[in-house]
Amino acid sequence: MKKYKHEAQLLKLALEIGTGYAKKRGYAEFDPGISVKDKVECIYRLLIKDQLIQPLPKDKEDGPGMKHRLVVWIAKQLPETHELLN
Repeated sequence: MKKYKHEAQLLKLALEIGTGYAKKRGYAEFDPGISVKDKVECIYRLLIKDQLIQPLPKDKEDGPGMKHRLVVWIAKQLPETHELLN
């Protein structure tokens, strides 16, 4: 599993982009009180449903794994010269 230097910032960006993607797909906005854990899981499952990311094996499907999968997804969307990838 590749580690990213700015993984926390990449996760934050993935949640922002993922939330926007969900809204474009017709999903309602997240309630202000929803936890980051729940946002991660919702966006993760939506991206799997739309076949934009590969699902984790069932026995590895946990919070850190889902977060890392979102980080990898957003890192692939960014240009190689993006500041968060250096």
